[in-house]
Amino acid sequence: MNHRAQTAPETTLGGLSDKVRPINWERVGVLYARVALGAAFLSAVASRFGLWDRTLDLKHFANFIQYTAEVNSFMPAAIIPLLAWAATVAETSCGILLILGLWPRWVSLASAILLALFGTAMAISFGVKSPMDYSVFSASGAAALLSLHACRQSGQQAFNN
Repeated sequence: MNHRAQTAPETTLGGLSDKVRPINWERVGVLYARVALGAAFLSAVASRFGLWDRTLDLKHFANFIQYTAEVNSFMPAAIIPLLAWAATVAETSCGILLILGLWPRWVSLASAILLALFGTAMAISFGVKSPMDYSVFSASGAAALLSLHACRQSGQQAFNN
């Protein structure tokens, strides 16, 4: 009985079989998750400045500050504008860095924490259904998995060097 690993039959594309690499589905999945999370962050930031409505103004951001107050109903009113701006800076930074793939371990971890904090604030203020309906915790989980993947990749690279 032959116990060797089964491999897919080699296909030639006009003699190009040596130059065609198989698709690394793990890399595709990681890229997809990074771009999806990054785009979601940047889309949220674009909305709070009216870019999706093609009207760049601070009226939209004033509405976001009001929403920040609702989500963080348990926080003192005086720090709500700071929270709104901090969230905007964090989401913009994480969004851009996720898409570019820079510092994946730390950016993914920061994204996971940011989303977990947002989901927790939503759950406290609106009930647990709200962050579930908007998939905030599942996005946080995806970001955590990206961070763990980056840790594993850097560990393997260190081991291989």
